[in-house]
Amino acid sequence: MTLTTYDIYAKKEVIAMENESEQNMGTNEVKMENIVYIGRKPTMNYVLAVVTQFNNGMKEVTIKARGNSISRAVDVKEIVVNRFLPDLKEKSIKTSSEELTNEDGTRSKVSAIQIVLMK
Repeated sequence: MTLTTYDIYAKKEVIAMENESEQNMGTNEVKMENIVYIGRKPTMNYVLAVVTQFNNGMKEVTIKARGNSISRAVDVKEIVVNRFLPDLKEKSIKTSSEELTNEDGTRSKVSAIQIVLMK
């Protein structure tokens, strides 16, 4: 089975979330995840995820994407703000580059974006 860079990214995020949940075990703190990772699914799936987060009481939702999914992340933000929740504001937009190691051992840089929306 070959892993794409997106699969590697998703796996790293799952491991990070598992480690974080292990650190929070034993505390009464309930931590809700307010990050929507954009991938290859249809845009409206991610729009629904963002709108659902806000309808469940979140004050902020972060949209994250890398590589070819960046344009889809911007589409998700625009659809959410223009069609569904016009009261939302952009808290921040951050761009960056991440260096990944490919299966063959070579390193490549991938652009990333993080959009934070708030009520």
